[in-house]
Amino acid sequence: MFFIKELMIAGLIALKEYIIEHVITCLVPAFLLAGAMVTFIKKEAILKYLGEQANKLKSFSIASLSSFFLAVCSCTIIPVASGLYYSGAGIGVAFIVLWVAPATNILALIYTGNLLGAQIIIARVISAISMAFIVGFVMSFIFKSEKREIHNYQMSEETKIIEIKDLILLVLILISLLAPNYLIRKGLYINKVLVWFIFTVILIIYAVIFMDKEKIKSWLKESWWFVKTIFPLLLAGVFVVGVIGKIIPQEMIQKWLGGNDLFASFLATIIGSISYFATMTEAPFVHTLMKMGMGKGPALALLLTGPGLSLPNWFVIARVFGFKKALVYVSVIIILGTFVGFIFGNLF
Repeated sequence: MFFIKELMIAGLIALKEYIIEHVITCLVPAFLLAGAMVTFIKKEAILKYLGEQANKLKSFSIASLSSFFLAVCSCTIIPVASGLYYSGAGIGVAFIVLWVAPATNILALIYTGNLLGAQIIIARVISAISMAFIVGFVMSFIFKSEKREIHNYQMSEETKIIEIKDLILLVLILISLLAPNYLIRKGLYINKVLVWFIFTVILIIYAVIFMDKEKIKSWLKESWWFVKTIFPLLLAGVFVVGVIGKIIPQEMIQKWLGGNDLFASFLATIIGSISYFATMTEAPFVHTLMKMGMGKGPALALLLTGPGLSLPNWFVIARVFGFKKALVYVSVIIILGTFVGFIFGNLF
């Protein structure tokens, strides 16, 4: 009975920390951004450049490169990726964004390089991009016959992808999402909240002055759809992660991650894919384990899957995109992460 009580407390502590440190500065702007993409970006433009009929190499490259500049965690990126998907983007594109942004954003790369050196940061970039393209092609191939309720829009040369006023709003939302992490890297969390608050006030003032009221209502309605679809499962997943963290002793993890064999990389991938890491927190965690003897291969596997996946992330992907897509995506990432870690650990 006492043990169960401890597990419950561990889950509640994880939930408390997540709500305090991530909901305001991460999820709120992410939900607003997702709703804005669905509302303001022309569906025909999404279909032309990122849809299933678009050139895969081109659309996957756009998705991969743009994702480098989104400093978000595995849960925060879900509203953004799903916003793209429900706007008409291809399934491969949506899952590339879902993977690259948390696994290899530029802020995390800079921090990783400072802690772990150039070799592992280069390996992280190459691995994440290679995995992204494989994930994109696998998802597109397996679900190519899936029926989606998207109109076959035709885009003329005069059609704008997005109105200038709407684009400015999107940029302001994006700034409110990224600024807290980019501008405040150390110190009290309240400083991030203040940065978020300042840019959010600017965003609100702009929307009230320049945006059509009906458009604002539509934007908030779409944002609310993402909130009620994603947020409850996200909280449940964070609670479960807290419980799991209490059950598994750290000593056991360190013992089994010491080599560069296939099993060590697989175990690191599993640990990373279940655990929740806010963006940049994976680097000091891996740095600590490496000082305790963890191999380079498992380190890379954990650096990739730690921020890129999490148990809450699994649940919400299944809810938003469907169980089959979540199963394929998570399985492919675990397999690729295992082999990438194994190859890196034994060849470099």
